[in-house]
Amino acid sequence: MPAVKYPYIESKVNPYRDNVQGKANEPICVAGLLDRSKQILGPELKGMQPDWTLEEIYDRLHNNAPRIAIIGGSADHPAHIMDFQTIARAAIRIWQNGGVPFQFSTPVMCDGTAQSNQGMSYSLQSRNAVAQMIVNQMEAHSYHGAFVIQGCDKQPLGVVSALAHLDRVRRERGEAPFFATFAPAHVLKGGTIPPRLYAELEEVARHAESIGEEDIAYDLRDALSYILQCSSNTAFQGVLERAREKGIITIEQHEDYEKRLAVATCDSQGGVCAFNGTGNSSRHLIAGLGLIHPALELLTAPPTQEQINAALDSLVHFINNPIYGVTNIMAANIKNAIRIHSATGGSTNIMMHIVAAMLYGGYKFDLREYDKIHHEVPIPDLFDYSLTQGRDIYALAIQCCSGKIRGMETVFHELMNNGVPMDIDAPTVTGTTWRERLSVKKDQLPAENVENNPIILSKPKRPFSGVDVLSGNFFESAVVKISGMSTTQIDEFDKKIAFVLYYENEDDANEGLLDVNLLEKLKLNRSFNYKSLIAVLKHNSPHLFDSLKDKEYDELFDTMVKEGALKIAVVISGQGPEAFGMPEMFTPMQHINANRQLKRIATLISDGRYSGVTYGAAIGHMTPEAIKGGGILYLKTGDLLYIGLRERKIQFLNESAFQDGKLLFEFESIKQERKEIAKNRLENMRKRQRRIAASNRLIGHTDAANGVVPFYVAEEAVYDYKKDVIFPVYGK
Repeated sequence: MPAVKYPYIESKVNPYRDNVQGKANEPICVAGLLDRSKQILGPELKGMQPDWTLEEIYDRLHNNAPRIAIIGGSADHPAHIMDFQTIARAAIRIWQNGGVPFQFSTPVMCDGTAQSNQGMSYSLQSRNAVAQMIVNQMEAHSYHGAFVIQGCDKQPLGVVSALAHLDRVRRERGEAPFFATFAPAHVLKGGTIPPRLYAELEEVARHAESIGEEDIAYDLRDALSYILQCSSNTAFQGVLERAREKGIITIEQHEDYEKRLAVATCDSQGGVCAFNGTGNSSRHLIAGLGLIHPALELLTAPPTQEQINAALDSLVHFINNPIYGVTNIMAANIKNAIRIHSATGGSTNIMMHIVAAMLYGGYKFDLREYDKIHHEVPIPDLFDYSLTQGRDIYALAIQCCSGKIRGMETVFHELMNNGVPMDIDAPTVTGTTWRERLSVKKDQLPAENVENNPIILSKPKRPFSGVDVLSGNFFESAVVKISGMSTTQIDEFDKKIAFVLYYENEDDANEGLLDVNLLEKLKLNRSFNYKSLIAVLKHNSPHLFDSLKDKEYDELFDTMVKEGALKIAVVISGQGPEAFGMPEMFTPMQHINANRQLKRIATLISDGRYSGVTYGAAIGHMTPEAIKGGGILYLKTGDLLYIGLRERKIQFLNESAFQDGKLLFEFESIKQERKEIAKNRLENMRKRQRRIAASNRLIGHTDAANGVVPFYVAEEAVYDYKKDVIFPVYGK
């Protein structure tokens, strides 16, 4: 592929012209990068004569040739194992096109590795830390643009936040707009359970059945049905621990099974895990923001030189053009991205990260604005994703690489076909608009091109999807991933009354939820009021009321559990940003999912984060958080909550009125009644807070509804994304 010629940067500012120190320091860095790149690529560059000299590098710096930073991640994250190869290819092409390549990497936390250890309390903070580090490096070395190797977890939106922030600052100073293009790491192929291990685990399930432990057998077989990945290993962990407690397996067997599962999980070339969590949701969202070249969007292996060239060559069309600055591309595409995120059933975490990115870009934005865009028009469910039926993101990448469909361009196309308005004249990093992109090779766009095992659909599964924002009488906002629940599941929990099972923190929750006798203990301890049980029975399952209303407590409790009439709201408090860094509640969620009885009746509620779902609703990001005096601080086991999923409401119920057959939503008096309880809990939270390094605590930040960004970032977000944005003129 012949090289293109990048224009020089049109800016009065050029420290490499006006300060000789940079021209003394940096040429050896550029030459070193290019020399290493040639060594790494070896035979691919056979016959190529290096034309980089310190003198030529000096001249390019002096004349303001585009200085493009290749931003990678740390090799201790699976998504970045093959960065060295992609960096080499990108560096060579930037040089061939007349630019000056530089390279640096940032630490990247793996949320999977950090689960259930203290690292989870640093995960969200790492997003802001990545943003801060990138802005520091870009400003210190005066780079004009970036080629971003996109990983997963917090890194993708951390980088978007940084580059949007940088573009905004550069514009305030009257400098050239900052440009960037993103190259997501390929999708990691999920593992396969070795046949011998599968047979052994099936034998464990049969043994559990034979001694009357049908629930353990069911939950183990359920885990066996999933594509093997790090997240499914947590499900195995939970059910195997229960099997060990029941004496079905030994501790040695448990450890052996976990080891054999672990080493069979990940492909040696790494990549972004194949489930539709925050990593792939970020891929879809950033593609929807117009920041990913389609040649690099969904790959099953590290990108080729040709694919990288396609993305880097496109920069020639928008260097120096404010329309293609990162901030403007992001704001012009924000509605597209939110609708794509909703239609593809993306991660709950994204709600917070996209708010953060818009704030870093200088735009007024919050969770309510996100929700308003989501619900302006009905967003259909266009993603038939399944980890048990072979429809993971790796399968989607195979479909895209085969040329049958075109990833988020296909989602874009199908959304419009289903009546969803999309901003087709928004700019993208191809140097063209969506209108122009969708006009090319139209025959590859329809989802119907995939006949077997389609993931992107042309006919929606149902007319709604995405993540909803909830409100109620004891909190201001929370989020729930409706797209992760089937309509049947929604029906099972919607407009139902649930008893609170309160945990002061995640540690307590993990211990409690792993207890094989949890429900039995709740029954024996009479944790839920008998009169309230009767009232819940009448409300949740009126068809059972007459036959069960006169039963004694134990029989009533057991039958309500068996019939699904009993609902439990597992509340995990003290996990918000300021209290504990807002860790993800994946582990307690998986403990619920790995318990056949509990998952059918439990909703999970927290001021911590969520990526995925439980069988019942997973409701998180609750504001105000407990440590800020939010209503979640005052709840206790036995309280009653009305769960209105379709109404997008959760209400605290007056228990006495409810026992008399009335739905009275009243909470304010509870705060006064439980003042001492709240005081003790706050003291415990502040003590527990000291487990997190003071340098990394999320104090002085906005809440989850406002992106969890530093106050000073939010205060400077004054622009209107609907007005302060530039669209290209079609055809120009």
